[in-house]
Amino acid sequence: MATAPASHAPASKETRQAFYDKLAPKDLSPLWEVLKGLILPTPKSQCVPHAWRFKDVRPLLMEAGGLLTAEEAERRVLVMENPAIPGQSKITNSLYAGMQLILPGEIAPAHRHTSSALRFVLEGNGGYTAVAGEKTSMNRGDFIITPNMGWHDHGQENNSPVIWIDGLDLHMVNFFDAGFMDHANDKSQLISRPEGDSSARFGSGMAPMSGGSPFGITTPIFNYTYAKSRPALMATAGVGAPDKHLAYALRYTNPLTGDWALPTIATWLTHLPKGFETAPMRSTDGQVVIVVEGEVTFQIDDKTMTLGESDVGVIPAWNTRQMRASKDAIVFTFSDRSAQEKLAFYHEERR
Repeated sequence: MATAPASHAPASKETRQAFYDKLAPKDLSPLWEVLKGLILPTPKSQCVPHAWRFKDVRPLLMEAGGLLTAEEAERRVLVMENPAIPGQSKITNSLYAGMQLILPGEIAPAHRHTSSALRFVLEGNGGYTAVAGEKTSMNRGDFIITPNMGWHDHGQENNSPVIWIDGLDLHMVNFFDAGFMDHANDKSQLISRPEGDSSARFGSGMAPMSGGSPFGITTPIFNYTYAKSRPALMATAGVGAPDKHLAYALRYTNPLTGDWALPTIATWLTHLPKGFETAPMRSTDGQVVIVVEGEVTFQIDDKTMTLGESDVGVIPAWNTRQMRASKDAIVFTFSDRSAQEKLAFYHEERR
C-alpha cells in the first residue's frame, strides 16, 4: 500500500537562496524559479510595431553611397532595427531586413551563404542581380530570391540608382549555429544561362518531366516579376468579394510543390480596394509589410501607422492587426510563417 509523501514546512527564503547559491557554480538552475518565463500562456513578442518612411531613409542611403563603394561595403545596406531590440540587426526576432543601394557602374561582389534571401525592388532601372549563373533585371515591385548557398552578385549598368529591401532568415540560421559564407574569387560570377531561363522552364504553369529544383526545396524561379504578379492579383478582384481578413491576396509559390517560394520565409501580395478595412486577426508570425501602391493605415493593437508607397512597417507576432486603404493599395508581405508551418508552430486567430 502506497504511503502519502511526508509533509514538511516550506523552507525559508534564506534557506532556498543558500541552496540556489550552490547551484550556480555548477552551471545549474532551479526550473521552478524560471518556468513561468519559459513556457508562456500566450505569445509575447519583444518587438514593437514600427514604420520606416522611404522619404526619410532614401536620402541617408544616398549619403552612404558617397561615403563608400558597394565593393568596399560588400553590401551597402541600412539595417532596419526593431526599436525594442536595438543593436541586434533584427526587424523581428527571426528576420533581418535592410534597404540596399547600388549606384551606376557598381557591382556588389559575389558571395554565398546559408541564409536564404529575398529582394523586393523599390526603385530600379536596369539594375540586376545574378544568381547561380543567371542574371535578371531588377524593376520596381519585383520579388527576387537568393536561394540558400546560391552564388549571387548585384550591379547597375544604367545611369540611375537601384534600391531594394533585403529580407533574410539569418537569425533562424544563427539560432541553430548553422551559418556559413563564402566569397567568390571574381567580383561577379560567370553567367552561364540566358536571362529568363528559370522563368521559361518553371514559370509558365508547366514543369520539366523529370528533375526538381536546382535549389533543393526552394523554388526554381528566382524572379517573380511585378509585371506578372500584379495582373494576376488584380484579376482576383474581379471574382467575388474580398476575404474579410485578408482582402484579395495571392501567395508566391514553388511551382513544383505548391509550397511557399522559400522554405523559411512566406511571401504574399495583397490588394486592398479603396475604403476597404480588414477584420481583426492575429498570428504567430512577425510580419514585414511594404506598400507598393496606394496608402494603407495599419491598426496594430493600440498603435496606428499609415504607410505610403515604398514605406516599410513591421507587425510583431500575436499583435492584433487590421488594414484600411484610403486609396487602392497593393502591399507586399514577408514573414517566418513558412518555417513555423513546417515546425507545426503556426497559429492564427480571426475575429
